[in-house]
Amino acid sequence: MFKPPGPASISTAERLQRLERLRLAMREQDIDALLLGSTESLRYFTGLVWHQSERLLGAVITQSALHYIVPGFEKSRVDTLPHIEGDIHLWQEEESPAELVARIVGRAGRIALDDALPLFVYHALAKACGQDRLVDGGHLISGLRSLKSSAEIEIIQYAMDLTLEVHRRAHAAMKPGIRASQVVQFIDEQHRALSGGSGSYFCIVSFGTATSLPHGADGDQVLQEGDVILVDTGLRIEGYHSDITRTYVLEKPDAAFADAWAIEREAQQAVFDAARIGAACGSLDDAARAVFGKHGLGPDYAMPGLPHRAGHGLGLEIHEAPYIVRGNTLPLAKGMCFSNEPMLVYPGKFGIRLEDHIYMSDDGPQWFTRPAIAPTQPFQ
Repeated sequence: MFKPPGPASISTAERLQRLERLRLAMREQDIDALLLGSTESLRYFTGLVWHQSERLLGAVITQSALHYIVPGFEKSRVDTLPHIEGDIHLWQEEESPAELVARIVGRAGRIALDDALPLFVYHALAKACGQDRLVDGGHLISGLRSLKSSAEIEIIQYAMDLTLEVHRRAHAAMKPGIRASQVVQFIDEQHRALSGGSGSYFCIVSFGTATSLPHGADGDQVLQEGDVILVDTGLRIEGYHSDITRTYVLEKPDAAFADAWAIEREAQQAVFDAARIGAACGSLDDAARAVFGKHGLGPDYAMPGLPHRAGHGLGLEIHEAPYIVRGNTLPLAKGMCFSNEPMLVYPGKFGIRLEDHIYMSDDGPQWFTRPAIAPTQPFQ
């Protein structure tokens, strides 16, 4: 029975190392404090998982301390949740958490803000701390989060392995007459069974012409004989995502689909081949579009062709840096993880998305999952 060994959780030691790297970056950019909200970055640095609401719960990181900002009535719950050690500062319902942050950081210095903080928090901080002291901390955060450690890559690999097996099972269950909603439910059940509880984080199941809509169609669909099938799904393990897409047919494809599928696979391979340490992220998108252009598709975002970027980073968020998109000059570096999905769309006919993910090693690009083989062979 398929059941790979589960990965180790992110250790406290690794989170402390992340904080030290962040503090080094803050010193280099003359930043005195950084405020995290109830975001995935809070989880990344502290291990504390909290969902955003109208009440600010987060953390202030300075060179010497970690300060948690917690609504008073939530402290008892926070105490029960995993998080690295830090000072807990409470604010009550009639008080301003922004003013609490201002007291912690003091009067001098620049304050970097988590770029996922809601706007209402920014406005309150601008009033309490002074707008001129507030700077965007997104580049600090994404610069660290985009470089995955070996522990993070192991977790993502495990999640990908589970989802690839779920894809295999879904493929085996496909038959004319089945509803997309039935497949979605089946995939969720299989994710739960294999992971021990984590269902699908998302699931797109499209048949026929609906496959030409990149994120699927509204309503339920019924699989007809000869339909193109697109399944895009993933789950979360320890907060980290999997995300795999397969597009196929159950019987021998017609020539038009077979030719298009081969072009899509060629473009996906071109992205992989262009992925080299130091290469600009945008050059991978360029490589995919060059393949489509060679076959008379496009240009640019024109259809039939590739209607969106060729890939996105993946980690604690399913879409995060680095983005594999035209014009992105960010150089690829060891530890970066991203999707390879240069979708080929023929509007009103069908779409083909083959999505596997890559991580960058010292030796160059590595697949998390091996690409599909043929229109009727979605797995190696």
